[in-house]
Amino acid sequence: MDKIAVLIPCYNEVATIAKVVRDFRSALPDAVIYVYDNNSTDDSAEAAHAAGAVVRQEFMQGKGNVIRRMFREVDAECYILVDGDDTYPAEAAPAMCRFVLEEEADMVVGDRLSSTYFRQNKRHFHSSGNTLVRKMINRLFHTDVKDIMTGCRAFSYNFVKTFPVLSRGFEIETEMTIHAVIRNMRIVNHVLAYRNRPAGSVSKLNTFSDGGKVLLTIFRLWKNFRPLSFFTTVAVLMTLTAAVVMMPVLEAYFLLGTVERFPTLIVCGFLVLAALQAFWSGLILSTIEQKNRSDFEFQLQSAANRLKELKNKKDA
Repeated sequence: MDKIAVLIPCYNEVATIAKVVRDFRSALPDAVIYVYDNNSTDDSAEAAHAAGAVVRQEFMQGKGNVIRRMFREVDAECYILVDGDDTYPAEAAPAMCRFVLEEEADMVVGDRLSSTYFRQNKRHFHSSGNTLVRKMINRLFHTDVKDIMTGCRAFSYNFVKTFPVLSRGFEIETEMTIHAVIRNMRIVNHVLAYRNRPAGSVSKLNTFSDGGKVLLTIFRLWKNFRPLSFFTTVAVLMTLTAAVVMMPVLEAYFLLGTVERFPTLIVCGFLVLAALQAFWSGLILSTIEQKNRSDFEFQLQSAANRLKELKNKKDA
């Protein structure tokens, strides 16, 4: 079992990966640095190996798939997850590790948005998208995470071994954040300096297609983890729609004493019934989610016991 493991997902980062490995080896001399190559068509894996990293392969394409394999295969007391594009300073890693190892943080968020991100990032849609996602999640899940889409984080063993990876692509960052919030884990925001990609390094994130996936992930997780809030919102919108559509029917009824638009009346009735059904569905699903939270606490205890066993075996 490693004390600190640095996890670097990598796809065609030959221009930067060796420097990232060397920087984190210098900042964390006792850490084991893992580079998981995700079907790169350049010499990224060779460059990482030459720089001293443990290089492994993930053949299923997508950052979420890479992180799933990383979390399954590596055992460590503290994990640093960082992109291989040299946009995050390795100097921030020791402080992030201390939050996990000494202050029992479960997830440390490398906060770019409170420092240099908006000056360094050259893709303006990325900046506005990051702000939108952060505001949506903080509002929907009643939290205060400063940077949702950051590619630099630190995790505890308990987080890594209880996190069910469902996303296959870049929406994985959103999923990790919401998991920590929903499961009442300790989150720490740590401000770090962000720098733009160096020349020759190209972002793999598609602003619109990946951005759309992130937004769909937010709504999916809102439905799954806050079902009463989600379905109550749906019920209110249906009821308001029915009320607005019903107003001309009621107006004609009060003036003429007859119902002039029976199809509209029927549609409004079905909308109200659907709203009631949505509300009751939210109540039922919220009860199920409460049971899931209770089960998770047992999973967390099992992970903590497993960590103790691994530490004892390491010390023996």
